[in-house]
Amino acid sequence: MRLDALNSTYDKVKVAVLTVFVLPLRIVGLCLCVLFGWVFACIGLYGLSEEDHNRPLRGWRSRMRPLQAANARVAYYLSGWVIRKRGQHSTEVPVMVAAPHSTFGDAIVLFCSGLPSIICRSQTIGMPFFGKLIDYTQPVYVSREDPNSRQNTIREIQRRAHSGGEWPQILLFPEGTCTNRSCLIQFKPGAFYPGAPVQPVVVRYPNRLDTVTWTWEGPGAWKILWLTLTQFVSFCEIEYLPVYVPSDEEKENPRLYAHNVRAKMAEALGVPVTDYTYDDCRLMSKARANNLPCETGLVEVTKLMHQLGINMSTIEAEMESFAEIARKTDGLIRLTEFAAYLGIPTSEPGLVELFNLYDSDRDGVIDFREYLLGVSLISKPCNTEETIRLAFRLFDLGGKGHVTQRDVTKALAHTLSMTEQESARLFQQVQKAHDDYITFEEFRAHAQKKPEYAKIFLTWHGRMTQEKEKSQ
Repeated sequence: MRLDALNSTYDKVKVAVLTVFVLPLRIVGLCLCVLFGWVFACIGLYGLSEEDHNRPLRGWRSRMRPLQAANARVAYYLSGWVIRKRGQHSTEVPVMVAAPHSTFGDAIVLFCSGLPSIICRSQTIGMPFFGKLIDYTQPVYVSREDPNSRQNTIREIQRRAHSGGEWPQILLFPEGTCTNRSCLIQFKPGAFYPGAPVQPVVVRYPNRLDTVTWTWEGPGAWKILWLTLTQFVSFCEIEYLPVYVPSDEEKENPRLYAHNVRAKMAEALGVPVTDYTYDDCRLMSKARANNLPCETGLVEVTKLMHQLGINMSTIEAEMESFAEIARKTDGLIRLTEFAAYLGIPTSEPGLVELFNLYDSDRDGVIDFREYLLGVSLISKPCNTEETIRLAFRLFDLGGKGHVTQRDVTKALAHTLSMTEQESARLFQQVQKAHDDYITFEEFRAHAQKKPEYAKIFLTWHGRMTQEKEKSQ
Protein backbone atom coordinates (compact mmCIF):
# COMPACT_ATOMS: atom_id res chain seq x y z
CA MET A 1 0.00 0.00 0.00
CA ARG A 2 1.42 3.37 -0.99
CA LEU A 3 1.70 6.43 1.22
CA ASP A 4 -1.10 8.15 -0.66
CA ALA A 5 -3.39 5.41 0.69
CA LEU A 6 -3.20 6.94 4.16
CA ASN A 7 -6.92 7.65 4.09
CA SER A 8 -8.42 4.83 6.16
CA THR A 9 -9.77 5.64 9.58
CA TYR A 10 -7.51 3.02 11.13
CA ASP A 11 -4.33 4.54 9.69
CA LYS A 12 -5.32 8.07 10.61
CA VAL A 13 -6.18 7.13 14.20
CA LYS A 14 -3.00 5.07 14.51
CA VAL A 15 -0.80 7.95 13.34
CA ALA A 16 -2.60 10.40 15.63
CA VAL A 17 -2.30 8.18 18.71
CA LEU A 18 1.35 7.28 18.10
CA THR A 19 2.18 10.93 17.43
CA VAL A 20 1.03 11.79 20.95
CA PHE A 21 2.22 8.77 22.94
CA VAL A 22 5.10 7.16 21.01
CA LEU A 23 6.71 9.78 18.77
CA PRO A 24 8.18 11.86 21.66
CA LEU A 25 9.82 8.76 23.16
CA ARG A 26 11.30 7.73 19.83
CA ILE A 27 12.65 11.21 19.20
CA VAL A 28 14.31 11.22 22.63
CA GLY A 29 15.86 7.83 21.89
CA LEU A 30 17.11 9.02 18.52
CA CYS A 31 18.63 12.17 19.99
CA LEU A 32 20.44 10.17 22.68
CA CYS A 33 21.87 7.78 20.09
CA VAL A 34 23.02 10.66 17.89
CA LEU A 35 24.64 12.27 20.95
CA PHE A 36 26.42 9.04 21.91
CA GLY A 37 27.54 8.56 18.32
CA TRP A 38 28.89 12.10 18.19
CA VAL A 39 30.86 11.54 21.41
CA PHE A 40 32.31 8.29 20.04
CA ALA A 41 33.25 10.03 16.78
CA CYS A 42 34.92 12.91 18.62
CA ILE A 43 36.95 10.42 20.64
CA GLY A 44 37.87 8.40 17.56
CA LEU A 45 39.02 11.49 15.66
CA TYR A 46 40.67 13.29 18.58
CA GLY A 47 44.22 14.39 17.92
CA LEU A 48 44.28 13.43 14.25
CA SER A 49 46.25 15.71 11.96
CA GLU A 50 45.22 16.57 8.41
CA GLU A 51 47.76 14.03 7.18
CA ASP A 52 46.32 11.35 9.47
CA HIS A 53 42.88 11.92 7.93
CA ASN A 54 44.29 10.72 4.58
CA ARG A 55 45.37 7.39 6.08
CA PRO A 56 43.19 4.53 7.36
CA LEU A 57 42.29 4.65 11.05
CA ARG A 58 44.26 2.11 13.04
CA GLY A 59 44.41 0.62 16.50
CA TRP A 60 41.77 1.60 19.03
CA ARG A 61 40.37 4.23 16.65
CA SER A 62 39.50 1.57 14.10
CA ARG A 63 38.14 -0.81 16.74
CA MET A 64 35.50 1.78 17.63
CA ARG A 65 33.77 1.30 14.26
CA PRO A 66 31.69 -1.71 15.44
CA LEU A 67 30.64 0.33 18.48
CA GLN A 68 29.45 3.16 16.25
CA ALA A 69 27.59 0.74 13.97
CA ALA A 70 25.92 -0.94 16.97
CA ASN A 71 24.84 2.45 18.34
CA ALA A 72 23.26 3.34 14.99
CA ARG A 73 21.41 0.01 14.85
CA VAL A 74 20.03 0.71 18.32
CA ALA A 75 18.73 4.03 16.99
CA TYR A 76 16.86 2.19 14.25
CA TYR A 77 15.43 -0.36 16.66
CA LEU A 78 14.24 2.40 19.01
CA SER A 79 12.55 4.00 15.98
CA GLY A 80 10.45 0.89 15.41
CA TRP A 81 12.55 -0.78 12.71
CA VAL A 82 12.88 -4.53 12.35
CA ILE A 83 15.89 -5.34 10.17
CA ARG A 84 16.21 -8.71 8.47
CA LYS A 85 19.46 -9.77 6.81
CA ARG A 86 19.81 -12.45 4.15
CA GLY A 87 22.91 -13.79 2.46
CA GLN A 88 26.50 -13.53 3.63
CA HIS A 89 28.29 -10.22 3.94
CA SER A 90 31.81 -10.57 2.53
CA THR A 91 34.39 -8.34 4.18
CA GLU A 92 37.03 -9.35 1.62
CA VAL A 93 35.74 -7.33 -1.35
CA PRO A 94 36.69 -3.64 -1.38
CA VAL A 95 33.42 -2.27 -2.80
CA MET A 96 29.73 -2.86 -2.07
CA VAL A 97 26.98 -1.49 -4.31
CA ALA A 98 23.44 -1.17 -2.94
CA ALA A 99 20.13 -0.60 -4.72
CA PRO A 100 17.47 0.53 -5.10
CA HIS A 101 18.15 3.86 -3.45
CA SER A 102 14.80 5.28 -2.34
CA THR A 103 15.14 6.93 1.08
CA PHE A 104 17.49 8.33 3.68
CA GLY A 105 16.55 5.18 5.60
CA ASP A 106 18.86 3.26 3.26
CA ALA A 107 21.64 4.15 5.69
CA ILE A 108 20.57 0.94 7.42
CA VAL A 109 22.84 -0.89 4.97
CA LEU A 110 25.78 1.17 6.21
CA PHE A 111 25.23 0.26 9.86
CA CYS A 112 24.52 -3.42 9.18
CA SER A 113 27.73 -3.78 7.16
CA GLY A 114 30.31 -2.71 9.72
CA LEU A 115 30.27 1.03 8.91
CA PRO A 116 32.05 1.12 5.52
CA SER A 117 33.15 4.38 3.96
CA ILE A 118 30.74 6.27 1.72
CA ILE A 119 30.75 8.97 -0.94
CA CYS A 120 29.34 12.29 0.25
CA ARG A 121 29.47 16.02 -0.37
CA SER A 122 32.21 18.02 1.31
CA GLN A 123 29.56 20.36 2.77
CA THR A 124 28.46 17.63 5.19
CA ILE A 125 31.51 18.31 7.33
CA GLY A 126 29.82 21.43 8.70
CA MET A 127 26.59 19.68 9.70
CA PRO A 128 25.97 19.75 13.48
CA PHE A 129 26.58 16.33 15.05
CA PHE A 130 26.08 14.41 11.80
CA GLY A 131 29.15 16.00 10.19
CA LYS A 132 31.40 14.44 12.82
CA LEU A 133 29.64 11.08 12.53
CA ILE A 134 30.12 11.03 8.76
CA ASP A 135 33.73 12.18 9.03
CA TYR A 136 34.53 9.25 11.31
CA THR A 137 33.68 6.81 8.48
CA GLN A 138 36.50 8.43 6.44
CA PRO A 139 34.29 9.05 3.41
CA VAL A 140 35.37 10.09 -0.04
CA TYR A 141 34.36 13.73 -0.19
CA VAL A 142 32.95 15.23 -3.38
CA SER A 143 33.04 18.98 -4.02
CA ARG A 144 30.62 20.48 -6.54
CA GLU A 145 32.77 23.61 -6.73
CA ASP A 146 35.83 21.65 -7.88
CA PRO A 147 35.70 20.96 -11.65
CA ASN A 148 38.11 18.04 -11.13
CA SER A 149 36.07 16.52 -8.32
CA ARG A 150 34.67 13.65 -10.42
CA GLN A 151 38.09 12.48 -11.58
CA ASN A 152 39.54 12.89 -8.09
CA THR A 153 36.69 10.78 -6.66
CA ILE A 154 37.29 8.00 -9.19
CA ARG A 155 41.03 8.02 -8.44
CA GLU A 156 40.37 7.84 -4.70
CA ILE A 157 37.95 4.93 -5.10
CA GLN A 158 40.56 3.12 -7.20
CA ARG A 159 43.29 3.84 -4.64
CA ARG A 160 41.25 2.46 -1.77
CA ALA A 161 39.94 -0.52 -3.74
CA HIS A 162 43.50 -1.61 -4.54
CA SER A 163 44.96 -0.92 -1.09
CA GLY A 164 45.03 -4.59 -0.14
CA GLY A 165 42.45 -4.23 2.62
CA GLU A 166 44.13 -1.33 4.43
CA TRP A 167 41.10 0.90 3.91
CA PRO A 168 37.56 -0.02 5.01
CA GLN A 169 35.09 -1.18 2.40
CA ILE A 170 33.37 1.47 0.30
CA LEU A 171 29.58 1.47 0.01
CA LEU A 172 27.97 3.19 -2.97
CA PHE A 173 24.42 3.61 -4.24
CA PRO A 174 25.26 3.67 -7.97
CA GLU A 175 21.85 4.96 -9.07
CA GLY A 176 22.93 8.35 -7.75
CA THR A 177 19.43 9.51 -6.78
CA CYS A 178 16.30 8.29 -5.02
CA THR A 179 13.68 6.36 -6.98
CA ASN A 180 10.38 4.69 -6.09
CA ARG A 181 11.89 1.15 -6.26
CA SER A 182 9.67 0.10 -9.18
CA CYS A 183 12.77 -0.39 -11.37
CA LEU A 184 16.52 0.14 -11.40
CA ILE A 185 17.73 3.17 -13.33
CA GLN A 186 21.17 3.28 -14.96
CA PHE A 187 24.10 2.80 -12.61
CA LYS A 188 26.86 5.38 -12.49
CA PRO A 189 30.17 3.66 -13.29
CA GLY A 190 32.23 5.14 -10.43
CA ALA A 191 32.12 1.99 -8.28
CA PHE A 192 33.22 -0.15 -11.23
CA TYR A 193 36.25 1.79 -12.49
CA PRO A 194 38.68 -0.09 -10.20
CA GLY A 195 37.71 -3.34 -11.93
CA ALA A 196 37.73 -5.06 -8.56
CA PRO A 197 35.10 -7.58 -7.37
CA VAL A 198 31.99 -6.00 -5.83
CA GLN A 199 29.27 -7.33 -3.58
CA PRO A 200 25.77 -6.30 -4.68
CA VAL A 201 23.32 -5.54 -1.86
CA VAL A 202 19.58 -5.23 -2.48
CA VAL A 203 17.22 -3.43 -0.12
CA ARG A 204 13.52 -4.11 0.32
CA TYR A 205 10.83 -2.48 2.48
CA PRO A 206 8.02 -5.08 2.74
CA ASN A 207 5.58 -2.87 4.62
CA ARG A 208 1.83 -2.56 4.17
CA LEU A 209 2.12 1.23 4.12
CA ASP A 210 5.04 2.83 2.30
CA THR A 211 6.25 5.65 4.53
CA VAL A 212 9.89 5.66 3.40
CA THR A 213 10.00 6.46 -0.32
CA TRP A 214 11.53 9.90 -0.79
CA THR A 215 11.55 11.16 -4.39
CA TRP A 216 11.09 14.53 -6.12
CA GLU A 217 7.40 13.78 -6.65
CA GLY A 218 6.52 12.58 -3.13
CA PRO A 219 6.22 14.12 0.32
CA GLY A 220 9.10 15.91 1.96
CA ALA A 221 11.72 14.46 4.30
CA TRP A 222 10.07 15.67 7.52
CA LYS A 223 6.71 14.15 6.60
CA ILE A 224 8.40 10.88 5.65
CA LEU A 225 10.23 10.82 9.00
CA TRP A 226 7.07 11.64 10.97
CA LEU A 227 4.96 8.96 9.30
CA THR A 228 7.70 6.35 9.67
CA LEU A 229 8.14 7.09 13.37
CA THR A 230 4.38 6.80 13.92
CA GLN A 231 4.10 3.21 12.68
CA PHE A 232 4.02 0.33 15.15
CA VAL A 233 6.84 -1.29 13.23
CA SER A 234 8.69 -0.80 9.94
CA PHE A 235 10.43 -3.68 8.17
CA CYS A 236 13.60 -3.55 6.13
CA GLU A 237 15.19 -6.50 4.39
CA ILE A 238 18.85 -6.43 3.35
CA GLU A 239 20.09 -9.18 1.07
CA TYR A 240 23.79 -9.66 0.33
CA LEU A 241 24.11 -11.23 -3.10
CA PRO A 242 27.10 -13.36 -4.10
CA VAL A 243 30.29 -11.45 -4.86
CA TYR A 244 30.45 -10.45 -8.53
CA VAL A 245 33.88 -11.00 -10.10
CA PRO A 246 34.27 -9.03 -13.35
CA SER A 247 35.51 -10.54 -16.58
CA ASP A 248 38.47 -9.06 -18.44
CA GLU A 249 36.03 -7.31 -20.77
CA GLU A 250 34.13 -5.79 -17.82
CA LYS A 251 37.39 -4.61 -16.24
CA GLU A 252 38.14 -2.72 -19.44
CA ASN A 253 34.59 -1.36 -19.74
CA PRO A 254 33.20 0.00 -16.43
CA ARG A 255 29.83 0.82 -18.00
CA LEU A 256 29.42 -2.77 -19.17
CA TYR A 257 30.42 -3.93 -15.69
CA ALA A 258 27.81 -1.62 -14.12
CA HIS A 259 25.16 -2.76 -16.61
CA ASN A 260 25.72 -6.46 -15.84
CA VAL A 261 25.74 -5.97 -12.06
CA ARG A 262 22.51 -4.00 -12.33
CA ALA A 263 20.94 -6.88 -14.28
CA LYS A 264 21.84 -9.31 -11.47
CA MET A 265 20.38 -7.01 -8.83
CA ALA A 266 17.20 -6.41 -10.82
CA GLU A 267 16.76 -10.16 -11.20
CA ALA A 268 17.08 -10.65 -7.44
CA LEU A 269 14.57 -7.87 -6.79
CA GLY A 270 12.16 -9.02 -9.48
CA VAL A 271 11.97 -5.55 -11.05
CA PRO A 272 12.76 -4.30 -14.56
CA VAL A 273 15.61 -2.01 -15.54
CA THR A 274 15.14 1.29 -17.35
CA ASP A 275 17.26 3.59 -19.48
CA TYR A 276 16.53 6.50 -17.17
CA THR A 277 19.67 8.01 -15.65
CA TYR A 278 20.43 10.33 -12.79
CA ASP A 279 20.54 13.21 -15.30
CA ASP A 280 17.06 12.31 -16.53
CA CYS A 281 15.79 12.48 -12.96
CA ARG A 282 17.56 15.79 -12.41
CA LEU A 283 15.90 17.16 -15.55
CA MET A 284 12.50 16.05 -14.25
CA SER A 285 13.19 17.71 -10.92
CA LYS A 286 14.29 20.95 -12.60
CA ALA A 287 11.18 20.96 -14.79
CA ARG A 288 8.97 20.44 -11.75
CA ALA A 289 10.71 23.24 -9.85
CA ASN A 290 10.08 25.59 -12.77
CA ASN A 291 6.38 24.60 -13.03
CA LEU A 292 6.82 23.08 -16.46
CA PRO A 293 4.12 20.70 -17.70
CA CYS A 294 4.50 16.97 -17.04
CA GLU A 295 8.16 16.84 -16.08
CA THR A 296 8.39 13.12 -16.83
CA GLY A 297 7.12 13.91 -20.31
CA LEU A 298 10.35 15.74 -21.07
CA VAL A 299 12.26 12.49 -20.80
CA GLU A 300 9.72 10.58 -22.88
CA VAL A 301 9.90 13.30 -25.53
CA THR A 302 13.66 12.83 -25.65
CA LYS A 303 13.40 9.09 -26.15
CA LEU A 304 10.63 9.43 -28.75
CA MET A 305 12.71 11.94 -30.69
CA HIS A 306 15.55 9.43 -30.87
CA GLN A 307 13.12 6.79 -32.16
CA LEU A 308 11.89 9.18 -34.86
CA GLY A 309 15.40 10.15 -35.90
CA ILE A 310 14.83 13.82 -35.18
CA ASN A 311 18.17 15.59 -34.78
CA MET A 312 19.42 19.14 -34.29
CA SER A 313 19.56 19.85 -38.01
CA THR A 314 15.84 19.14 -38.50
CA ILE A 315 14.34 20.26 -35.21
CA GLU A 316 13.90 23.92 -36.17
CA ALA A 317 11.83 23.06 -39.23
CA GLU A 318 9.79 20.56 -37.22
CA MET A 319 9.14 23.13 -34.52
CA GLU A 320 7.90 25.69 -37.03
CA SER A 321 5.39 23.26 -38.56
CA PHE A 322 4.25 22.04 -35.14
CA ALA A 323 3.81 25.62 -33.95
CA GLU A 324 1.62 26.37 -36.97
CA ILE A 325 -0.54 23.34 -36.13
CA ALA A 326 -0.86 24.50 -32.54
CA ARG A 327 -2.03 27.94 -33.63
CA LYS A 328 -4.69 26.51 -35.97
CA THR A 329 -6.21 24.25 -33.33
CA ASP A 330 -5.78 26.57 -30.35
CA GLY A 331 -3.30 23.99 -29.15
CA LEU A 332 -5.93 21.41 -28.14
CA ILE A 333 -5.70 18.05 -29.90
CA ARG A 334 -6.77 14.43 -29.38
CA LEU A 335 -4.69 11.25 -29.58
CA THR A 336 -5.58 10.55 -33.23
CA GLU A 337 -4.54 14.07 -34.27
CA PHE A 338 -1.40 13.85 -32.13
CA ALA A 339 -0.44 10.58 -33.84
CA ALA A 340 -1.17 11.99 -37.29
CA TYR A 341 1.01 15.07 -36.73
CA LEU A 342 3.92 12.92 -35.52
CA GLY A 343 3.41 10.25 -38.17
CA ILE A 344 3.14 7.44 -35.62
CA PRO A 345 0.29 4.91 -35.40
CA THR A 346 -2.01 5.23 -32.40
CA SER A 347 -1.21 1.62 -31.51
CA GLU A 348 2.37 2.58 -30.61
CA PRO A 349 2.66 2.12 -26.80
CA GLY A 350 5.27 4.86 -26.43
CA LEU A 351 3.01 7.37 -28.16
CA VAL A 352 0.04 6.50 -25.95
CA GLU A 353 2.20 6.77 -22.83
CA LEU A 354 3.55 10.12 -23.99
CA PHE A 355 0.05 11.45 -24.70
CA ASN A 356 -1.17 10.31 -21.27
CA LEU A 357 1.70 12.11 -19.57
CA TYR A 358 0.42 15.39 -20.97
CA ASP A 359 -3.25 14.49 -20.51
CA SER A 360 -3.15 15.28 -16.78
CA ASP A 361 -6.92 15.60 -16.32
CA ARG A 362 -7.64 12.47 -18.43
CA ASP A 363 -10.19 14.15 -20.71
CA GLY A 364 -8.63 12.78 -23.91
CA VAL A 365 -7.29 16.18 -24.99
CA ILE A 366 -3.84 17.75 -24.53
CA ASP A 367 -2.49 21.24 -25.12
CA PHE A 368 -0.05 20.77 -27.98
CA ARG A 369 1.78 23.95 -26.97
CA GLU A 370 2.85 22.25 -23.73
CA TYR A 371 4.31 19.45 -25.81
CA LEU A 372 6.15 22.03 -27.93
CA LEU A 373 7.63 23.62 -24.82
CA GLY A 374 8.90 20.22 -23.73
CA VAL A 375 10.48 19.65 -27.15
CA SER A 376 12.12 23.07 -27.14
CA LEU A 377 13.62 22.43 -23.72
CA ILE A 378 15.31 19.16 -24.59
CA SER A 379 16.08 19.61 -28.28
CA LYS A 380 18.61 22.42 -28.15
CA PRO A 381 22.22 21.90 -27.06
CA CYS A 382 23.21 23.53 -23.78
CA ASN A 383 24.98 26.88 -23.70
CA THR A 384 25.58 27.39 -27.38
CA GLU A 385 26.48 30.88 -28.50
CA GLU A 386 22.91 31.30 -29.77
CA THR A 387 21.41 30.27 -26.44
CA ILE A 388 23.67 32.59 -24.47
CA ARG A 389 22.92 35.55 -26.75
CA LEU A 390 19.21 34.81 -26.47
CA ALA A 391 19.43 34.76 -22.68
CA PHE A 392 21.39 38.01 -22.61
CA ARG A 393 18.74 39.72 -24.76
CA LEU A 394 16.04 38.47 -22.40
CA PHE A 395 17.89 40.00 -19.47
CA ASP A 396 18.87 43.23 -21.25
CA LEU A 397 15.65 45.18 -20.86
CA GLY A 398 15.67 48.08 -23.31
CA GLY A 399 18.62 46.85 -25.40
CA LYS A 400 21.25 48.80 -23.45
CA GLY A 401 24.06 46.41 -24.30
CA HIS A 402 24.59 45.49 -20.66
CA VAL A 403 22.60 43.94 -17.80
CA THR A 404 21.97 45.60 -14.44
CA GLN A 405 20.97 43.97 -11.18
CA ARG A 406 17.50 45.47 -11.61
CA ASP A 407 17.22 43.75 -15.01
CA VAL A 408 18.15 40.40 -13.48
CA THR A 409 15.74 40.83 -10.57
CA LYS A 410 12.83 41.76 -12.82
CA ALA A 411 13.42 38.91 -15.28
CA LEU A 412 13.85 36.21 -12.63
CA ALA A 413 10.90 37.41 -10.58
CA HIS A 414 8.66 37.36 -13.65
CA THR A 415 9.69 33.99 -15.06
CA LEU A 416 10.88 31.89 -12.13
CA SER A 417 9.34 33.66 -9.12
CA MET A 418 12.76 34.22 -7.56
CA THR A 419 13.11 36.71 -4.73
CA GLU A 420 15.18 39.88 -4.93
CA GLN A 421 17.75 38.35 -2.55
CA GLU A 422 18.12 35.23 -4.72
CA SER A 423 18.54 37.34 -7.84
CA ALA A 424 21.12 39.52 -6.12
CA ARG A 425 23.19 36.47 -5.20
CA LEU A 426 23.18 35.29 -8.82
CA PHE A 427 24.16 38.76 -10.02
CA GLN A 428 27.07 38.89 -7.57
CA GLN A 429 28.43 35.53 -8.72
CA VAL A 430 29.48 37.00 -12.06
CA GLN A 431 33.01 38.40 -12.09
CA LYS A 432 32.61 41.84 -13.61
CA ALA A 433 34.72 44.93 -14.14
CA HIS A 434 31.88 47.23 -13.05
CA ASP A 435 29.88 46.75 -9.86
CA ASP A 436 26.57 47.91 -11.30
CA TYR A 437 26.28 46.07 -14.62
CA ILE A 438 27.40 43.00 -16.61
CA THR A 439 28.68 43.08 -20.19
CA PHE A 440 27.90 40.34 -22.71
CA GLU A 441 31.47 39.00 -22.56
CA GLU A 442 31.23 38.69 -18.75
CA PHE A 443 27.81 37.10 -19.02
CA ARG A 444 29.06 34.59 -21.61
CA ALA A 445 32.13 33.66 -19.57
CA HIS A 446 29.94 32.92 -16.55
CA ALA A 447 27.25 31.07 -18.52
CA GLN A 448 29.81 28.76 -20.12
CA LYS A 449 30.83 27.61 -16.64
CA LYS A 450 27.19 26.92 -15.72
CA PRO A 451 25.68 24.54 -18.30
CA GLU A 452 22.64 23.96 -16.09
CA TYR A 453 21.56 27.55 -16.78
CA ALA A 454 20.83 26.69 -20.42
CA LYS A 455 17.55 24.94 -19.58
CA ILE A 456 16.47 28.02 -17.64
CA PHE A 457 17.36 30.28 -20.58
CA LEU A 458 15.26 28.16 -22.91
CA THR A 459 12.41 28.11 -20.40
CA TRP A 460 12.27 31.90 -20.51
CA HIS A 461 12.23 31.82 -24.28
CA GLY A 462 9.33 29.36 -24.42
CA ARG A 463 7.27 31.22 -21.83
CA MET A 464 7.86 34.67 -23.27
CA THR A 465 6.98 33.38 -26.76
CA GLN A 466 3.72 31.96 -25.43
CA GLU A 467 2.90 35.20 -23.62
CA LYS A 468 3.51 37.22 -26.80
CA GLU A 469 1.27 34.91 -28.81
CA LYS A 470 -1.50 35.21 -26.22
CA SER A 471 -1.25 39.01 -26.18
CA GLN A 472 -1.57 39.08 -29.98
